[in-house]
Order: sequence, then structure tokens, then C-alpha cells
Amino acid sequence: MSLLRGGTCRWTAALALTLLLSGCGTLSPALRPGDGLPQQAYAGAPFFAQEIHHCGPSALAGALGASGVTTTPDALAPQVYLPGREGSLQLELVAAARGAGRIAYVLDPALEDALREVAAGRPVLVLQNLGLSWYPRWHYALLVGYDLEARSVTLHSGTERDYVTALATFDRTWARAGRWALVIPAPGTLPATARELPYIAAAAALERSDPVAAEAAYDTALVRWPASLPARLGLGNARYARGDLAGAEAAFSAAARAHPDAAVAHNNHAHVLARLGRRAEAQAAARRAVELAGDSLPEARRTLDEIKGLGARD
Repeated sequence: MSLLRGGTCRWTAALALTLLLSGCGTLSPALRPGDGLPQQAYAGAPFFAQEIHHCGPSALAGALGASGVTTTPDALAPQVYLPGREGSLQLELVAAARGAGRIAYVLDPALEDALREVAAGRPVLVLQNLGLSWYPRWHYALLVGYDLEARSVTLHSGTERDYVTALATFDRTWARAGRWALVIPAPGTLPATARELPYIAAAAALERSDPVAAEAAYDTALVRWPASLPARLGLGNARYARGDLAGAEAAFSAAARAHPDAAVAHNNHAHVLARLGRRAEAQAAARRAVELAGDSLPEARRTLDEIKGLGARD
């Protein structure tokens, strides 16, 4: 039976081109408080002076600290610092955040989104290119504040706490690095700019290392998007992963009721019902999955066949 699931501080230019290709957002020429942004905002975060090449661990430690995780750059360095490259890759930073039991949500590459997160009280981990496009100097910093009237932003950067620089200067250095930005929300909170499917994908990635934290993330998603089938399936999967069969059955049952034409919901419900020994109900749910899916979901047929086989062996 099958449960279904709906940067560095200094690199070479060639490596950077390989790893940092991404779409660039556009800078609104006239960000104003009338756009829904307060004129000024500051998101508190712990500050760690960055030792040479350790901008990644330092910025990540600050972002995690703001989300309630007590850690230090030295504790994170073995997870994210790559000595051969004298820096950290984005994937390592994301994985380390998940390892700490936190959602790692990569923002859309738009300045407005980064500032909205700061306005919501959440620091934003950003990758900048402080060099040239053809000779990059990669650097991670923590965006902690902005002032629209002064056209400035505030960063925890390098050895400087609350370093103030022109908004346009920051945006240029950020754009040269692909406008990559990461937020790490505290448990039970959503990023201000969260979109349904990217957020649920981030929760699913967390599920592999921390199903308890992932379950909380799915619960949070369902508050914002109560009709979300992926969130309901994810909640059932997270409960199943931590051995809560009754909780998983409740989640999949709710998914099947809310989305009666979703074969995957009925398939997962059948799987858990069988594990609970409720074989007549399991077989009915599996038959419904097969009816809905036809040949498009082979796992549904396998689930039904296996449930029938359980009855034949009794």
C-alpha cells in the first residue's frame, strides 16, 4: 500500500554561474507606505560578528535566533561551511534550518516581499554580490530594517551590527546574486508573503527530518488555506510518519470529505484504515480511489489488491 504526496562568501566565477542562475525580480521604482508597507520597520535579530568566510553561519544563526532557536555560528559551521569553497551554499543553509526544526521558506525574488517580511517583524537572510558581475564577491547578510523616506535598509553584515546603506545600493548587490532570500518563521507563524504551494513544499521537506515540526506547519497552513488538499494530505503524512495512525486517519478522512473527487485522499485513507484493522472501510475507500483514478494512479490499484490480500490471509 502506498501513501502518496500530493551562497558562499567567496566562490570562483564559474561556480557561481552554475549555482546561482535564477530569475530576478523587479524593483518597484516608488515603494511607498501607501503600498501597504509602513514607512519604517525593524526586525530584531541576534547579531554575530562574521569571521572570515563565515558569513553564512553567522547570518543563519541570527535568523534562527529570531525564530526562537538558540545557536551560534560555530555550532552551525560544520553543517553549512564548505572549506573547499570557503563559504556556504544556499542548499546547506536551508538544510541546516530544517535540521533545527524550522520551515525554510525561500522568498520570491522581489524587494517588496523582503521588506514586507521585515515589516512583519521577521529578518530576511539575503545573498549579495559585493563585487562585479564578472568577478563576484559573495556575501550573506541579515536584512533587519528599512526606512522608505530615507531610502535605506539596515543589515547585520560582516562585523557591523545595524549597518545602514542605501536601498538602491542594497538592491543592486542583491540583484547581482539573483535576489535570493530566506525567511525562517517561528513555529505557528506564516511568512507574510507566503504562497500556498511553495509553503507546503517547504513543510514537506521539513517532514523528512522533523515530522512533529512539519505537522505544526501543516496545521498553520490550514488556518490560512483551509481548503488546501496538499496541506491536508501533508498533515496526514506527518502524523503517519510519527506513528499517530488515529490522527493520520482523521486527517485523510477530512481530506476525502473535503475533496471527494481526489483519488489520492481516498487511497491514503484506505492505507491507514487497513493499518488500523478496519478492512471493510479500507476496501471501500480503496475501491473509491480506483474508481476515481482509473489507470492514472497505479498505486490505488496496488492498495486495493493488498487490502484484498489481507482479507484472504485471515
